[in-house]
Amino acid sequence: MLLSLLLLIPLLGALILILWPGDPSNGSFRIGSIALLSLQCLACFAVLIAFNPAEAGFQLIEHFSWVHSIGLDYSLAIDGLSLPLVIINGVLCLVAAISSRSINNRPRVYFSLLLLISGAVNGAFLSQNLLLFFLFYELELIPLWLLIVVWGGANRAYAGTKFLIVTALSGVLILGAFLGLALVTGSVDFSLRPLISGEIGMTSQLILMGALLIGFGIKIPLFPFHTWLPDAHTEASTPVSVLLAGVLLKLGTYGLLRFCLGLFPEAWQLAGPWLAAWAAISVLYGSLAAIAQTDMKRMVAYSSVGHMGYVLLAASAATPLSIMGALFQMVSHGLISGVLFLLVGVVYERTGTRNLEVLSGLLNPQRGMPLTGSLMIIAVMASAGIPGMAGFISEFLIFRGSLESFPPATLFSMIGSGLTAVYFLLLINRAFFGRLAIAQGDELNPRIVTTVALSEQLPAITLSLAVLVLGLYPNLLSNLSEAATINLSLFSEGIL
Repeated sequence: MLLSLLLLIPLLGALILILWPGDPSNGSFRIGSIALLSLQCLACFAVLIAFNPAEAGFQLIEHFSWVHSIGLDYSLAIDGLSLPLVIINGVLCLVAAISSRSINNRPRVYFSLLLLISGAVNGAFLSQNLLLFFLFYELELIPLWLLIVVWGGANRAYAGTKFLIVTALSGVLILGAFLGLALVTGSVDFSLRPLISGEIGMTSQLILMGALLIGFGIKIPLFPFHTWLPDAHTEASTPVSVLLAGVLLKLGTYGLLRFCLGLFPEAWQLAGPWLAAWAAISVLYGSLAAIAQTDMKRMVAYSSVGHMGYVLLAASAATPLSIMGALFQMVSHGLISGVLFLLVGVVYERTGTRNLEVLSGLLNPQRGMPLTGSLMIIAVMASAGIPGMAGFISEFLIFRGSLESFPPATLFSMIGSGLTAVYFLLLINRAFFGRLAIAQGDELNPRIVTTVALSEQLPAITLSLAVLVLGLYPNLLSNLSEAATINLSLFSEGIL
């Protein structure tokens, strides 16, 4: 029942908050959501204690027949690939709730939606039935859309609608691939299992895998399916951006590994060179687009396009090192992007702008943001892959694991990694260094920035420490997931 707790705590918690009587203005809903999400984190660590890292297969299996006539069963399990993502989901959802201090508009609904998203993401990561995965995958869609269109910025309706339409198409393609798999195999068994060699023709495998690739590519998002992401980030509130980048994008990268590679290992191996080329294009495009931005939030959003391209590169090589690197990238990007969006939110709240052509000198103590600037420097160093931080570990593993299989794509992706340092140095130099007053008409002068309280920075400080700890002690993650990543790479090679 441990895995079911990861679903019941947030989902029942959302129902409790909706029905609980109380004054929305007294902060009780925020406190209640923090308590429930803290309880979910405790359940995550209980699963961690019960988990045996030496076992490559699924553990803590829970299964019972639900709507068996259509192949829908309640089937949950966890392995070294899904466990770190479940923990990251719990941590970042808690951070999002803690950071939602200024929610005065319909807080009951807002915090209920946060809990609903957390439970849906857990369900997707734990599902061992394809239809069950699809249900949880779609369950987070409407809550996130509401969080954007109700609590977002001035253009929230446009951004939210664009997000809804594009990501709904992702779900249609994924469901179509799952149903197509049942059609060509002549079975209504939707349990998660790799196709046996010769079970269906290679053409059918490539078509079904292609539908999944595009579906998950939209969610990740990869070029050219990325266009919804910058708009969604720009209009979403800071806590929602933390969830979107840190957790929800990982549903796409997880889907690449678990379903595209896991279900179609032979077709995946055949398509490997094309996938590596796609990854390199996505990495370079995301990096170059980030350089062109003047809005801090859009710059961080485009950086996600590039950094998620590394996961596709690692998955296309499908070596033990590269798959471990892909998992490291998912975890490290979740932590680093969380820090970046939290700090951009602090800057916007204090200055009223994210425009890099206006901001200047924020690291100066007179601006009241020296700690914010210091944390931002740590975060951009981690994102740029500086040794000693989690970003370096993930990129090194990906490049080392992919270089022998796809040298040109890996080298171009390494150029993209170098460009990460370029655009984030532009951000740091323009916003946090420079003269305190740009000119006589400096937009910041009329509103002197007040000192940011330490309590407001605690979520970013905590995530920054996690980035440093994971960079200095990568065995914390590799020991947990090594057996599962090796097992997945062996499937791709046809050994298992």
